[in-house]
Amino acid sequence: MKLEKRKPSGREKDEAAIELLDKLRERLFAENVSTARLAAFNLSWMQEDGLDILKEVLFGDFPRTAKKAAAYGLRSMQGRMKKMATEVLTEGQKHADRTTRDACAKALFLMKGGKGAKPAPRGKRRPGKPRIQEYRKKNGPRSQSPWKRTSSGPRQ
Repeated sequence: MKLEKRKPSGREKDEAAIELLDKLRERLFAENVSTARLAAFNLSWMQEDGLDILKEVLFGDFPRTAKKAAAYGLRSMQGRMKKMATEVLTEGQKHADRTTRDACAKALFLMKGGKGAKPAPRGKRRPGKPRIQEYRKKNGPRSQSPWKRTSSGPRQ
């Protein structure tokens, strides 16, 4: 995907900051969701410049992975930017694009302390199959495991 050049906002201090913002903006459109989310997280630390880029991606005509990564970056914002990010996500819930609405709604839900989807249970038992239990003697010493060696005599 070819992106048009972003014009600097004037808040950047030097050329290195402009290059870093451009590089993170490019990574936001990666096919790999993990890479896109990492770029969005790094943009969340870039204050107003990161907010501008994440807002542009969230409200623009971009792929679903980029929009979800932008929502992740907005919900990861800290400090004074958290309130602005919350406002952007609230505004995104009224957007015409369904992907944007869904991403904003989920990000706000998670910001308010909601839990994500539960992982699938592993090794679920069949309903009719009884569970195997171990029965131990109530009195008397515990016997050692049959798998451990005992020092009862010389080995042959």
